[in-house]
Amino acid sequence: MVRIIEFCFLLLKVAIALLLAGMVVLVFGNVVLRYAFNTGITYSEELSRIFFIWLTFLGAVIAMREHAHLGVDSLLRRLPPNGAKVAILSGQALMLGATWLMISGSWTQTLINLHVAAPATGISMGFFYGAGLAFGIPAFLIILWDMFCVLTGRIDVATAEFVRDSEEQITLDDHPAPSLAHPAAKP
Repeated sequence: MVRIIEFCFLLLKVAIALLLAGMVVLVFGNVVLRYAFNTGITYSEELSRIFFIWLTFLGAVIAMREHAHLGVDSLLRRLPPNGAKVAILSGQALMLGATWLMISGSWTQTLINLHVAAPATGISMGFFYGAGLAFGIPAFLIILWDMFCVLTGRIDVATAEFVRDSEEQITLDDHPAPSLAHPAAKP
């Protein structure tokens, strides 16, 4: 199971790299065509916007799994272990609620816009709004697993990092906190 999850997240990283490369080619190619040949790719702006939306939401899933989002945990570090556990679980419950709103809203918008075609490409706008589902469902599962790990003691709230204080803390040697969201790291 661990290998399957690792493979899925590797595929996400590859998809993000391909989306970024596609954006660069479309935008740069369109700029060159406009200035050099007074022409352009009609669907470039629309397609690069869709790529950007998907890149952002898929990147957020990876950041959630690796606990790489920026945040401040100074209050959490000052609380006693039981207080920290309650604070973490309360925060994660709020995150579950917000993620559920994201999932239900994205699902509704996807269904509403499923038969609406984008103006330049003709791609279904349901695909555009489906990016929220591609983020929401895995994020919901990651948060649930982290809550389970905190409740069962698999994650020690005194030593675990649920957020980063600054971007400078992220190095190549960093390893995420132990959780099912990142099963390679075991307590």
